Amino acid sequence: MVAGDIVLTGLMAVLLVGVAALLTRVENWRSYTPLAGGGAVTGDETTVINREKPAGIIRWLTTVDHKDIGLLYGLYAIIALAVGGIMAMLIRIQLVTPAGAILGNNAYNSILTSHGITMLFLFGTPIIAAFANYFIPLLIGADDMAFPRINAIAFWLLPPAALLIWAGFFLAPVTDNMIEPARTAWTMYTPLSVEQANPGVDLMLLGLHLSGVAATMGAINFIATIFTERNEEVNWANLDIFSWTILTQSALILFAFPLLGSAIVMLLLDRNLATTFFAVEGGGPLLWQHLFWFFGHPEVYILVLPPMGLVSLILPKFSGRKLFGFKFVVYSTLAIGVLSFGVWAHHMFSTGMDPRLRASFMAVSLAIAIPSAVKTFNWITTMWNGRLRLTTPMLFCIGFVSNFIIGGVTGVFLASIPVDLILHDTYYVVGHFHYIVMGAIGFAAFAGIYYWFPVFTGRMYQRTLGKAHFWFSMVGTNITFFAMLALGYLGMPRRYATYQFDGAIAPLTQVSTFHQAATVGAVILFIGQLFFVWNIVQSWLEGPKVEDGDPWNLERDGMLDREFQWFDEQLEADSPEKDPSLLADGGQEEQDDS
Repeated sequence: MVAGDIVLTGLMAVLLVGVAALLTRVENWRSYTPLAGGGAVTGDETTVINREKPAGIIRWLTTVDHKDIGLLYGLYAIIALAVGGIMAMLIRIQLVTPAGAILGNNAYNSILTSHGITMLFLFGTPIIAAFANYFIPLLIGADDMAFPRINAIAFWLLPPAALLIWAGFFLAPVTDNMIEPARTAWTMYTPLSVEQANPGVDLMLLGLHLSGVAATMGAINFIATIFTERNEEVNWANLDIFSWTILTQSALILFAFPLLGSAIVMLLLDRNLATTFFAVEGGGPLLWQHLFWFFGHPEVYILVLPPMGLVSLILPKFSGRKLFGFKFVVYSTLAIGVLSFGVWAHHMFSTGMDPRLRASFMAVSLAIAIPSAVKTFNWITTMWNGRLRLTTPMLFCIGFVSNFIIGGVTGVFLASIPVDLILHDTYYVVGHFHYIVMGAIGFAAFAGIYYWFPVFTGRMYQRTLGKAHFWFSMVGTNITFFAMLALGYLGMPRRYATYQFDGAIAPLTQVSTFHQAATVGAVILFIGQLFFVWNIVQSWLEGPKVEDGDPWNLERDGMLDREFQWFDEQLEADSPEKDPSLLADGGQEEQDDS
């Protein structure tokens, strides 16, 4: 088995080296003109080149147009969300009864591991890349990304990454369980992740490595694009807030993901070549925790900063006024980016580290709440005395703010050493970060999808289904994750497939009741996502066509951004006549949706 793992690792290394060698032979990346058309610079003149895209599947396999790649990222992320969501439902159904309802321990651990990795690496990062790829060039007035081919390559590394991460589920039945899904939990703590003699762990690690390479390539591209491809009218003073958050996120990726890649390589060497990077007699098991969380906590802000940017961009549009304290929102974004690298050890307060070090990490962990609070007050102040229109994107933005407050305040408690020592590794932690990951990041993603739906489809969604999606998501999210906070106070440890409590710790019936409440909330949340999928697919295929370049009536408040100006130009080029009877989510053109 060890020999097979070495061969597999070698083959993957050869593949990666081959890809790198191929890239070095590609010339004129910057001068490449996408098939979608755009500007080709010749001397002092810009010549517009219009080329037909290939038809069918060939278009999507060969495209380097930032809009097409954004759609590919979005489809990939939605598929990952569906897979991760089904895994989450299996986990919740399992915990309805203390003895476990449907899964064995090994199956539960496998699904738990893959759920976390899928949601963070295969949904969270790609859904942000979907918005960024499609809209950053439009918002800054660029023809395309700085490196279109690198943009395409970065995406096409992700499907094999997903297959490697999920490989154990497909290979277990055909290999007589010689290759099984990883059961290391998503944090892959040593020595467990070293001692599991299962090639599925190696496949999962290689998949994570590929996803990290893809994220790093994308980050380089976004930084180069925002620095060098801006329209001459776009400077640092009037750069939109979403671009600021993507720029900060990309910088975090450049510092964080290579470290994760290095740690994964060391873990693979420990597993396959008997090195001692994370062995007791070598670097020690805690070394993995330090390396992982030095990546892991900036990863939280890699995931949450762009959604903050989306909310900061969308929420003012339906408040009828500009974002309050724009400069402070930008400064707080940069402050979070810097401070995020100084808080990683708050995940390790219970490991027995030097109390003086713990105190310093507690101080920084509390300090990073300040720029997050600045954003929260700015969002609330923007809405204060505003002319609110409760469209579906606005509802999801308000839901984001609400859930982010709960997730943030519970995080402040965990940043306190005495409280953390009691609540560490309980469901309180699970409830806290799910309020952020689903309640905030997920809600911001839905807000962005609904807000820009007319731009990337040319159609309008069903507003009734959109609002049903919001309310089911909001109610389900709060029932599920608030119940988890209560379970944490009752002492329920995380990652357990079954649970039996001594009455001196907590009444078993009370623990079971909160687990059942969390499962009911998860079912409500799941039903909401069925509304979402049906609405998006049906509206994309049959929804009313948008023939007004300002479907949200933003020009009335002077808030029409560049992407809708571009959209209006496309509509005029394709269909010069407008249908005055078309209704947007906001109702009649001069009326508010409330």
